[in-house]
Amino acid sequence: MNRGIWSAVAAYTLWGGFPVYFKWLAQVPALELIGHRIVWSCLMLGAVIVVTRQWPAFCEQALKLKVIRAYLLAAVLISVNWLVYVWAVNSGFILEASLGYFINPLISVLMGVLLLHEKLRSWQWVSVSLAILGVVYLTIAHGSLPWIALALAFSFALYGLIKKTSPLGALHGLTLETGILLLPALAYLFTLDANGQGAFLHAGALIDTLLIGCGVVTAIPLLLFAAAAQRIPLALLGVLQYIAPTLQFLVAILIYHEPFAMDKLIGFGIIWTALFIFALEGFLARRAQTEAVVELM
Repeated sequence: MNRGIWSAVAAYTLWGGFPVYFKWLAQVPALELIGHRIVWSCLMLGAVIVVTRQWPAFCEQALKLKVIRAYLLAAVLISVNWLVYVWAVNSGFILEASLGYFINPLISVLMGVLLLHEKLRSWQWVSVSLAILGVVYLTIAHGSLPWIALALAFSFALYGLIKKTSPLGALHGLTLETGILLLPALAYLFTLDANGQGAFLHAGALIDTLLIGCGVVTAIPLLLFAAAAQRIPLALLGVLQYIAPTLQFLVAILIYHEPFAMDKLIGFGIIWTALFIFALEGFLARRAQTEAVVELM
């Protein structure tokens, strides 16, 4: 197994373990936790850029008004995604959060059709239709939309759509995004502290360490993912991405014992079937294209 595959597996495994990390910070309100994640992530990512001597290139590429405007919406979307995810984890909805990341690729495909006028093959339409059916079934079974899953899936899919046409790489892009959010996050955290409501430096050394560690747990998987993306095919990266929601699903069931009744099993099963068809169809289509190229050579 080459370094690219190991890097991807490590990144997705770390992302899959996020619920455990954020559960340790359950006593910190989600909005405050996201404030710390923004601040410490920005500092950590900035340090990586400085240490790797990328700061001049970052300033030249990122610190332009046009680029900052392009990344402003991305910054808002990723902060919303982080906020919903942390709130869901610490409120006992890890299963629904994992569902969001299972259906995210299919939402991205649907957005490609609706917004970028991309064409889908027949079995891709079957996959998207099944995913919609699964969401509809879960909505009927629970009497309400699975809004956590949909909020996570749509916010990350929109984020990915913006990043698709953005000029910066993963490291520089997230550094700029957290930099855009840095001042509002600092203002919020200082306001909390001034009102005697902040957790940092008031809730013990363990909580302080974990809050600072939010920067590390954000940066390390990102850097591993960036390394993997440079070394292995996008198709393989796409298959490996299901490690993260699968681990989150197992964490919810095996560690935190979230209820998984028959209605959830049926709804998840429909969506898993959609993902299987989607992955298999993509694999067969790519193999057919490769064989066609070989025949032409």
